[in-house]
Amino acid sequence: MSDNTDLKELKRRMDGAVSAFKSDIASLRTGRASANILDPVTLEAYGSRVPLNQVANITVPEPRMLTVSVWDKSMVGAVERGIRESNLGLNPIVDGQSLRIPLPELNEERRRSLVKVAHDYAEKAKVAIRHVRRDGMDGLKKAEKDGVLGQDESRAQSEKVQKMTDDMISDIDRLLAEKEKEIMQV
Repeated sequence: MSDNTDLKELKRRMDGAVSAFKSDIASLRTGRASANILDPVTLEAYGSRVPLNQVANITVPEPRMLTVSVWDKSMVGAVERGIRESNLGLNPIVDGQSLRIPLPELNEERRRSLVKVAHDYAEKAKVAIRHVRRDGMDGLKKAEKDGVLGQDESRAQSEKVQKMTDDMISDIDRLLAEKEKEIMQV
């Protein structure tokens, strides 16, 4: 790890965890309907679990309504089941080969549960970042043990990895605080 290529790789992996967190919290709805809310929905189709967007088209015809147009008529029941079992608090209405999903007004209890889900997403992202840090630190220890890096260089690199980790975790905390404020806003 004497050059910055490994640090760049660690940063890339940490950025990936932050990006995944951003897409996760983008799927949490606030006041307006978003097709992203159905991103976590998977269903049993053709013998395996597949994401909803691989068997249907999702549109937002009104601010508080989603429409899911299922491509294969035989999959309508599986799509409905997948949405109901997704713990998103949605109740789809089957309308032929499509489903209408009215989004209920967010009450205080629902807002708090969405905040809890956002905190879970944040914790998963932080754990992923800590795993990347651990991998980096293990690589540094191995390089030092093998004589590739001196003790001072290893310590300097360790500090850089730790600072990068701290910066990423503070980014996640900032994004979480913004999303929490957005969710709790009436």
